[in-house]
Amino acid sequence: MGLVGVNSAAGASDVHPGPKTSTIVLQAPTAYKPKAPPGGGTDDYHCTLLNPHLTHNAFITSIDFKPNSLEVHHEITYAVPPDLAAAAEAQNDGGKGWTCFGESGLNRGGAAGSLNGGTPWLTAWGPGHDLSKEPVGTGAPMPAGTLVIMQEHYNMLEGDKPVRSKLTLTTVPASTPLRPLRLNIVAAPPDIPCAPGVTGPMCNRTAELASVGTRFGKGQELLVDGLESLCGRNPSDPPVGDTTTCTWPMNTTGNIVELAPHMHLLGVGMKFVLNPGKPSQQTLLNVTDYDFHYQRGYVLSKPVPVTPGDTIGITCTYNPQLQEELPILRKVPPHFVTWGDGSTDEMCLGLIFTTPANNVSESVALAHAFSPSV
Repeated sequence: MGLVGVNSAAGASDVHPGPKTSTIVLQAPTAYKPKAPPGGGTDDYHCTLLNPHLTHNAFITSIDFKPNSLEVHHEITYAVPPDLAAAAEAQNDGGKGWTCFGESGLNRGGAAGSLNGGTPWLTAWGPGHDLSKEPVGTGAPMPAGTLVIMQEHYNMLEGDKPVRSKLTLTTVPASTPLRPLRLNIVAAPPDIPCAPGVTGPMCNRTAELASVGTRFGKGQELLVDGLESLCGRNPSDPPVGDTTTCTWPMNTTGNIVELAPHMHLLGVGMKFVLNPGKPSQQTLLNVTDYDFHYQRGYVLSKPVPVTPGDTIGITCTYNPQLQEELPILRKVPPHFVTWGDGSTDEMCLGLIFTTPANNVSESVALAHAFSPSV
């Protein structure tokens, strides 16, 4: 693990006093040089374990990630709850981190590579911004003793030089009157054929899915099949095309305050719809100009209340012609595109940030946010 420094400073002037803020700067002790996985391919996922040395519960109000290299395709910051700290240390390979396709690899009974493991997401970074600020009046809870995993996806089509990224957390004490953020993840499985007129041996879904398993492990094939089933499709013969959609139960009571789309290089649009197909249907966000190189979160102008029984639909739209137009994608043969961890694969991933319902007291919200099983 590496800890560069912890510096504290007043968060506001004497004229406008505010909560005391702490700035925690985290960085791996040495640079990491991406390497192709044993199954081949041009992508590497590496997890670095970092210790913010938190002795008191805190809220994160912003996270600043500096990738320091074009090779970094994305970064996810995971919280390691205190009860998983020993398992994380055991996996840390003498402080050098570990390979972690999909999720962090630390789970509470879930399958490795699943979308929901034992390490909650704190934030995610994609090209286009470095600083991620939480919506006004909210914060991401960080219990005392929490460790941090910095997962970086390296796209080796961009290069393989050593990378030493930096992560800066801005925190305030848990006593600060903020509403704790909770992150829900929804997804849909892409099944995108080659563009019209384009042919090749990998323009076949079966061949491409086998490639995903070779590059990232059999678990990734199982993940694709699992997503297809969850979305009501036949995993052996799903519908194909340049759009994909799936509806998920919310299973929570609270307020949606922010939404963030994530796709790869073929993605051009994403829509979030509350209660699709019902009289109460409401479009929460419709991004029609998605650009992988400029990703962002969208804070809603007004929080949207949800309760168990509500559903959220996610729809992603792709342009398969970009396989032939983008120089980075022309480095690999044309291929059918499924869900996968590679930069030349695709995702349809929606991040939904919620806060507790208005009728939940601050003390109850805090007790839940900072419970040991966060």
